[in-house]
This record gives sequence, C-alpha cells and structure tokens, in this order.
Amino acid sequence: MATIEECRAALDKLSDNMAASEGDVRGAAALDRSLSCRVTDLDITFAGRLKDGRIEVLDTYEGPPREKAQIRLTMTGDDLVAMVDGELNFAKAWGSGRVKLEAGLRDLLRLRSLL
Repeated sequence: MATIEECRAALDKLSDNMAASEGDVRGAAALDRSLSCRVTDLDITFAGRLKDGRIEVLDTYEGPPREKAQIRLTMTGDDLVAMVDGELNFAKAWGSGRVKLEAGLRDLLRLRSLL
C-alpha cells in the first residue's frame, strides 16, 4: 500500500509533468480550478488548486473532502502512484470505476486531453 508521502510525491510528479507539457495537454492543464484528490485506502484528501499548468497542494487532511472542489479525483494510493508512473491507464481505470473523476462538463471536455 502506498504511503501518504508516496502519494504526495506522485501528485508533485504529475504537476511537474503537466508543467512541462506542450500543445493541447498544456492548454488543458492551464485551468484555474479548485482540486481535491481523495485517497480512499489511506482515508486522506489532498486539497488545492490546478493553476497555471501545475497542481498546488494547499492542505492534506484525514477523511473525505471538506469542501466540494471543482475537480475531484478519488482512488487508492497504489492506483495514484501507478497512474503517474505510467503503469495504469487513466481511461481504463476511470471506465472500470477504479478511479473517479468528477467535474463540470466544460472542465471534463478540457481535461480529456490530459487523460
């Protein structure tokens, strides 16, 4: 089972990857939205913002998200780490229910190039 530190490192790596991207991916990552990532097996939530092509984690706390973020991810720590490392395909994990992504329709359409 992934640790809190490994999950936080995975989010940092995802942020770095998004910041270094170009084209459609860079455009999709350029949203300015509140973001939460709930790690179910650790019972923690990372809360922050997707801004200027980066994920900025502002808070980490136990339990479910305290506020409804504009973009919400839910998954296990192992799935988060595997997805960022390229070992788990996001679209397949999302389609099978292993990963949940909730956002407004416009945001989902923009985020699809990240997926």
